[in-house]
Amino acid sequence: MAVVPYKDKDTSKREQVAEMFDSISPKYDLLNHVLSGGIDILWRKRAIRELKRYAPKTILDIATGTGDFALEALALKPEKIVGVDISEGMLAVGREKMKQRGVDKIIEMRSGDSERLAFQDNEFDAVIVSFGVRNFENLLKGLTDMHRVTRPGGVCVVLEFSNPRQFPFKQLYGFYSRTILPLIGRLVSKDASAYTYLPESVQAFPDGTDFLRIYEAAGFTNTKWIPLTFGVASIYIGHKRSNPA
Repeated sequence: MAVVPYKDKDTSKREQVAEMFDSISPKYDLLNHVLSGGIDILWRKRAIRELKRYAPKTILDIATGTGDFALEALALKPEKIVGVDISEGMLAVGREKMKQRGVDKIIEMRSGDSERLAFQDNEFDAVIVSFGVRNFENLLKGLTDMHRVTRPGGVCVVLEFSNPRQFPFKQLYGFYSRTILPLIGRLVSKDASAYTYLPESVQAFPDGTDFLRIYEAAGFTNTKWIPLTFGVASIYIGHKRSNPA
């Protein structure tokens, strides 16, 4: 059974995720940085550094939210970044952020379904996503579509929460994510379900080598898993063959 934000509703996971992010969008950036102690910023910087050697000119940021990962990708000096998200609330915050920073001509924020991308095959040099694939209704389908829009020889970088495996960090993180995180999230965002869903979705997510198997089933090759901060988050790198069979 899929993990969803609102267990009392019959709507699809996609619809519930959109509703949840619309609800928390005004406080999303603040909560992200507070709940992670600001380390989410360092995680994004590290993920973007993994792309530097590829010098991508066109980048697609899946589940862009308010655009933090897209903004970080500006360090690569691309010609164009397109951010896609299903939450209009998050996109509204992101578009205002791009205007304020004067980068709205480089970063375009579009409404769209990350599992049904409205782009041509082989369109982007790089596809990136931070803390978004966990919310896919169908993970394999979403990753397969990401592979489709990546050009041959291109690269995909996924940054996602994962489950620490070593004592005592596994136990400490478990307590924090089940107890402290939902409490702070509820107080600040007024949406209790959103920050109960987060640890539940992380727990259910196929991380580490399990994710790499799905990544490869979607078509990516030469895959790599980089655990971060004792395994609280992970970077996954995958490539599209230069000459697909």
